[in-house]
Amino acid sequence: MNATILSENKKHFPVLLKEIISIISPQYGGTFLDCTFGQGGYSKRILEFKNTKVIAVDRDKDTLKVAKGIEKKYPSRFKFYNKKFSEISQIKSADKLRCIIFDLGYSLYQINDNTKGLSFNSTGKLNMSMGLNTFSAHDVIHNLDLIDLVRIFKYFGEDKEAKIVAKKIITLRKKKNIKNEDLKDIIESSKKKYFKKNKSTKIFQSIRMFVNKEISELIKGLVAASKLLEPGGMIIVVSFHSLEDRIVKFFFNDLSSDKNLSRYLPKRENTKKIFQVDKKRPILPSQSEVEINPASRSAKLRFALKLRDIDDYEKKFKEKFKFLLDIENISKKL
Repeated sequence: MNATILSENKKHFPVLLKEIISIISPQYGGTFLDCTFGQGGYSKRILEFKNTKVIAVDRDKDTLKVAKGIEKKYPSRFKFYNKKFSEISQIKSADKLRCIIFDLGYSLYQINDNTKGLSFNSTGKLNMSMGLNTFSAHDVIHNLDLIDLVRIFKYFGEDKEAKIVAKKIITLRKKKNIKNEDLKDIIESSKKKYFKKNKSTKIFQSIRMFVNKEISELIKGLVAASKLLEPGGMIIVVSFHSLEDRIVKFFFNDLSSDKNLSRYLPKRENTKKIFQVDKKRPILPSQSEVEINPASRSAKLRFALKLRDIDDYEKKFKEKFKFLLDIENISKKL
């Protein structure tokens, strides 16, 4: 859940850049927090406008090289932190933040880095760690039992063949260390002959999400962003799959309503709207952008304007997505 999604045309594209620039209006200046710096697509474009400042965050230490280049060009207007975006509350800034941006995809450079093993085209030892991790995909595949692997594949990858894949993993790991190419072979042999997307997509997605704790990262990041912003500030999120979008949609809709969205959640004491959401439906990439960068086709952009502060929301937010967080907590076994 880090930086801009890859392009199938082998070129880096910051997704929905025009739309984001139109929403945040950097021509009027201000300080912006780029929570998923990646290759710096959003940060670079914002800094082209005078009187802007950017604070950038990324858990991937390999993005530091790009960050140093930008910092050299804009020494007084750009600052980079090698942190997870769940840790943005630790960042101190004297400036009022105008907007906090999350782009939850992966960059082409990250996907093409064989050592990270994010792609099903990678070879060698399983990894999938984006940085500041405590375990890797190798640990997951070789140490978790059948039930836990099925839960991860089924709910994070929404994969119908989760149990078949998990059983084959258990069988093979008794004979050898499973590598990227072995996992891909297992998945492909478990799928039906006719399959629109790459057969490995969902399983690899589920493992990446689990290894990098993307559900709790997103929840903590959104809560931290809502606290960092002063009224008048904005949060923008670009997501790429249904679980992410479900979380973002609930967060914005629940806090932009004066009523609880679910009768099963604890009632909010402060029922005044925290956010203003002008567009209930997400903004999607234009046809022209999809033609240039086909991988952008799954992107969804949602944004909200903060109206007032809220005392505590994390507990209630976590309660809503407890079933997903419980799956993440399987990692305590590793």
